[in-house]
Amino acid sequence: MLIPTTMKSLNYLILFVLVYGCTKNDKALENPFLQNINVPVDYAGVTAGDIEEYADYTLERTVSDLKEIKQIEDSSFENLFGAFDEIENKMFKASSNCFMLYWVSPDSLSRVNGLAGYQMLDSLSSTFYSDKELFDLMVRYKSSSHYSQLADSKKQLVDDLIARFEQSGVNLPEEKLLQFTKLKNDINQLSSEYSNNMNASAEVLILDEEGIAGLPENFKNTYRVGDNHYEVPVINATAAPIFNNATEEETRKTFYYKYRNRASDKNLSILDSLVHKRYKMARLSGYDSYAAFNLFHKMANNPENVWVFINDLVDKSRAKAKADIEILNAVKRKETGNNAASINPWDIDFYTNQVLKTQYQVDHEKIRQYLPMDSCLDGIYSIYGELLGLDFRKVAEPSVWHKDVQLIEVFEENKLKGRIYLDLFPRANKESWFYGVALCNGKATANGYEVPVNMLLGNFTPPTETLPSLLSFDELGTLFHEFGHIVDGISYHGEYTLQADTKPDFVESMSQIFENWLWDYEMLSSFARHYETGEVLPREIFDNMLKAKNVSSGLDAISSLRLCIYDMTLYDRYNPETGIDTDKLWQQIDEDLGLLPMYVEGTHPQASWIHINTHPVYYYGYLWAEVYAQDMFTEFKKNGLLDRETGLRFRELILANGTQRDIKEAVEDFLGRPSNNEAYIESLGLNE
Repeated sequence: MLIPTTMKSLNYLILFVLVYGCTKNDKALENPFLQNINVPVDYAGVTAGDIEEYADYTLERTVSDLKEIKQIEDSSFENLFGAFDEIENKMFKASSNCFMLYWVSPDSLSRVNGLAGYQMLDSLSSTFYSDKELFDLMVRYKSSSHYSQLADSKKQLVDDLIARFEQSGVNLPEEKLLQFTKLKNDINQLSSEYSNNMNASAEVLILDEEGIAGLPENFKNTYRVGDNHYEVPVINATAAPIFNNATEEETRKTFYYKYRNRASDKNLSILDSLVHKRYKMARLSGYDSYAAFNLFHKMANNPENVWVFINDLVDKSRAKAKADIEILNAVKRKETGNNAASINPWDIDFYTNQVLKTQYQVDHEKIRQYLPMDSCLDGIYSIYGELLGLDFRKVAEPSVWHKDVQLIEVFEENKLKGRIYLDLFPRANKESWFYGVALCNGKATANGYEVPVNMLLGNFTPPTETLPSLLSFDELGTLFHEFGHIVDGISYHGEYTLQADTKPDFVESMSQIFENWLWDYEMLSSFARHYETGEVLPREIFDNMLKAKNVSSGLDAISSLRLCIYDMTLYDRYNPETGIDTDKLWQQIDEDLGLLPMYVEGTHPQASWIHINTHPVYYYGYLWAEVYAQDMFTEFKKNGLLDRETGLRFRELILANGTQRDIKEAVEDFLGRPSNNEAYIESLGLNE
């Protein structure tokens, strides 16, 4: 069920608890989610009914606990902010588990109940963040002498929480608050529909032997359904192999159209509504655009800073991108014998791959044979463990939601630091992207410290009956990246749940930085071994990869910036009176960049782009964070990639910080100087 979301509905919820609370609470104590702290959830035994019951129980307890906070006559930090943090901890665990099971559960009813539970709890969260009585208590406390006596991290918690209430419309007049709350719930509903449509897309590319030419044998074997007949699902896991290797341009082109049109029949109109409603919500809150509303509490702070950042990188990337395009055009002309030929969007990866193979002798399909998933995971545990002082232990026969899921326990000197679930391969109805997902944040409790629990959700190349999962080097980079998010979550050991997450536009830096370890032969060769022979990845292959590292780096940077511009334009330059044609916007951006027309008439990539749905005004953050990541990596280059002292400093100052301390200050402390973008520019070869 979806709960009402006006302030009047809070009274209904309290009545609901008073009438039904006792029987529900007694029953819920047997629920697999409601165990003592640090006891793993029995996910294999979780039913759809358990998920519904868990969400209902959490809702009831939250309403009751909030009522108790407001009845306390003399507010202190602990009985107000500490108690609210405890509520948030329980709400976060419940909503995260509900949403996670909506994303990954093989059971359709569990997915339905997971989404319903998440939406119900998210609606409740919107309600209590708009609770004027609770907000006034917090503001009153901040004005008292008690606030000035708090430690800096606790002051930061008070300030951040009050700001979050303010951004939830708590100061709006009642009529506008009702509009704001309705818009937020409408947005949540539309966003879920968008994701459902995207994940349910079942496009298939049917090929014969001629059409599948160039693809590796293991790929052919995976999708062969008969003689001269292949059925390739149009998903993330098949995109790179097709675009990199299919020698028939028609194959790449057809896949491109299908891939860029997933769910477009439904999601284009949903996206229009999302953009419009987000704009209206921001305007109600007194902001000129949704981007301004969204950025206020991020590092970037406002759209102007983001646009300056984007435009500066466009200027620095343009010359290299233009040169990259000319190289690819020349290769296509030579291979096709057509002196007038020029690359199309579906050609970029293929001809880049041709440059790698012919000019640098880098064959990514050959490299894949040295990167079996199990060896790569062992490499991750070894490198991250040595650097950060952690011990990763695989749990035998864990209770999980699917047989392919693994459970890893993380220790420091035999003390449990956290748990990690690995759900690595695609399957029907599973979320199709790659994420590090927090299921429980660290928190100090009366019964001891509750350790973080995280999940790595992936869609990597799956194993077959004859082959293990063999990763491309790009997939290995993604694995290292997402595991960076995981160790970020595991490293937090602060007192409060509400301070576990860093600023959204900094969070990627703590995962991007670890991709650098793959560009050191000693690191890579420690685990990159041929899946059949055990041969170590030859040094010659690695050296060629290193020489080719910045092939098309300018074009890659411009492609990322193009996405940043699209995201920012949708949410910063939208006017409902004139509207934005989300197809024509691609064309306008291409014209402004003046490099390569990337938009293909008849395609709608914005219909299956998760970021502008669930993470609006976020894409610039990948580049923003990359600047910090490359700058922080200079400390490891200087001191050693496995230098434990540097690793522990990074873990404590950066990974474990969350928002307990100003992030810029923490970075400067780690670096011993202000941060700059010099290392980032150098990493892409843009200054050559």
